[in-house]
Amino acid sequence: MTLSAASPIPDITKNHDHILILDFGSQVTQLIARRVRESGVYCEIWPFNQADMDKIKAYNPKGIILSGGPCSVTEKGSPRVPQGVFDLGLPIFGICYGQQVMVQQLGGVVEAGESEGREFGRAYVDVVDVSPITKNIWEKGAHEQVWMSHGDHVAKLPAGFHIIGKSQGAPFALVGDDARKFYGVQFHPEVVHTPHGRELLKNFTRDICGCKGDWTMNAFKDEAIAKIRAQVGGGKVICGLSGGVDSSVTAVLLHEAIGDQLTCIYVDTGLMRAGESEQVVSLFKNHYNIPLIHEDASKIFLHALDGVKDPEAKRKTIGKLFIEVFDECKKQVGGADFLAQGTLYPDVIESVSFTGGPSVTIKSHHNVGGLPDHMELQLVEPLRELFKDEVRDLGRALGMPEDFIKRHPFPGPGLAIRMPGEITPEKLEILRKADMVYLEEIRNAGLYDAIWQAFAVLLPVQTVGVMGDARTYDFVCALRAVTSVDGMTADYYHFDHEFLSRVSTRIINEVKGINRVVYDITSKPPGTIEWE
Repeated sequence: MTLSAASPIPDITKNHDHILILDFGSQVTQLIARRVRESGVYCEIWPFNQADMDKIKAYNPKGIILSGGPCSVTEKGSPRVPQGVFDLGLPIFGICYGQQVMVQQLGGVVEAGESEGREFGRAYVDVVDVSPITKNIWEKGAHEQVWMSHGDHVAKLPAGFHIIGKSQGAPFALVGDDARKFYGVQFHPEVVHTPHGRELLKNFTRDICGCKGDWTMNAFKDEAIAKIRAQVGGGKVICGLSGGVDSSVTAVLLHEAIGDQLTCIYVDTGLMRAGESEQVVSLFKNHYNIPLIHEDASKIFLHALDGVKDPEAKRKTIGKLFIEVFDECKKQVGGADFLAQGTLYPDVIESVSFTGGPSVTIKSHHNVGGLPDHMELQLVEPLRELFKDEVRDLGRALGMPEDFIKRHPFPGPGLAIRMPGEITPEKLEILRKADMVYLEEIRNAGLYDAIWQAFAVLLPVQTVGVMGDARTYDFVCALRAVTSVDGMTADYYHFDHEFLSRVSTRIINEVKGINRVVYDITSKPPGTIEWE
């Protein structure tokens, strides 16, 4: 299929002030963007080597942020900022590598790290001078916690710069040229471990760059509706509903924009959580009155998965069959012109790494982006400028139920990848019940919103147990719960043992087929959040 964006598509971001983030490969560059967005300012991330001066001038940013990165400015061939950036008369904020590369290109000196100059993790900055970047946040003489991750460090400042803060391993931890509005920090203000980092970035975007701070989801909603109407005109749109937050918000936004020109297609693969299909159908067909094709294809999917054990084979089987079923459902609409997808900004960013090469594929992903060639549809992607937390805010602006907006992520292949080994209807029913008990206990404990994702896994392992003086030989259930900001890295949630004991007891007592429960304490990396 030839999928292409309709033309012309109005740019709904042009009415807002822009901050440009040049990415040098930091693992947390997305966090910089999220903090900027939280200050009410629109921003975009560009790989450093795809940002020529003509393109930057055309983008017309109010300020530029230089991200961190894994390279050393002391190495030959390491990334550089286009030199003309420093002559634009724009405020610039360099973070970690961004500070170092700015200092070096402006005539300062950066030294390779030695043991006494390296800092990783929590550190403290002593504020030694006043500056607009620290206004109303840090006073002169303050001793403030920050998060460091550097080997190299600035050893000599360019002309015009002064020291604002220093740490034990970084004598130039926070520096600035107030006249040119150039600032640099050796620490990472974008991470939560720098308690006042958010405010430092807001000082930069709002006070120093002069951005209005009018990037809100209420404003975005109205602009996105106008954009959708302009793009679609009188055409028909189909939207594949997965039951997740992204596709659901996409559907509700589209329906508010074009009404009955939208038809949603929900394919029940038989791999959903307990009660999920009923909830999706009720919300969209009954509550929102959105035209919905509900296709129960569970028997087809389970038949195709019979005997399939390899996780990649499962994903490919599900993906291929989903396309076939979706294609058949599409015929019921009759003459659709557009396909709507819940593509988010991280999907756009991650399509190209900071070096310009493709990102590494850890595992294949399941969506409707590979529909057959004969379905010549144009793409509608109304969320492609948004991060996940902004999508949830948009859902609130659209009046969607809070319990639906806050739902944990759920993989496209569903329970198939939470059941290592062969999939059977009997094992699916066991897993659904265990997962339902687990999530119910999490909600009862008031922990659901504190956890990024929680779920049960049914292992292809059976163990001996004793229940009612009788020998059992049943399955092992693994519980998984993680905290995360964006799903790229994650830590396991630290439940207390009383909670885990309560969940284990309930699962073993209430779910026939399980006689042992374990808890997964693996972080990401080295593990992934899902088990397959």
